Amino acid sequence: MAWLVAVVLFVEAFGIAALNWFLGVVVDRQDMSLAGLDPDVMSVSSKIGGLVFGGYFALCGLVALLVALRDRAPAGLGRILLISAAVVHGLLGAFAWGLVGWTAFVFMIVVLGLIVLLLMTYDGQSAPGRPADAVPDGDGSPAGSSPAGGSPVTPPPAPTTP
Repeated sequence: MAWLVAVVLFVEAFGIAALNWFLGVVVDRQDMSLAGLDPDVMSVSSKIGGLVFGGYFALCGLVALLVALRDRAPAGLGRILLISAAVVHGLLGAFAWGLVGWTAFVFMIVVLGLIVLLLMTYDGQSAPGRPADAVPDGDGSPAGSSPAGGSPVTPPPAPTTP
């Protein structure tokens, strides 16, 4: 799953950057003003926006790739990046429905679903070597684990009544 999300985000990063670069070139060659804006500024800002947005999706793809390689849930900044990418795809899907059409909407929602599925699939996995149902003690180690490499701690036997 994480491999698929990584590939989709890398392809999308390249596509977004290439599309905005192409639009910047088109605006530059048209040499027309839009509501008094300088065409050179519009061209450069389109290219910069494409590179920034493409870099953002590439970074999210890198996080998904690391999840696939490590086989662990994303943590910290990586998790925040993937959640923000899911939100961005939801918003882009809503805008795409009205501006581009239903095919772009379906693509954005499928990518949104893949990202959410990645986040949910790896969410409940435990750390390697630790059972999923282990309850941590006060010191952070799972209950019943051995202190400092010694033998496992066993609770005292329950008292019996005659």
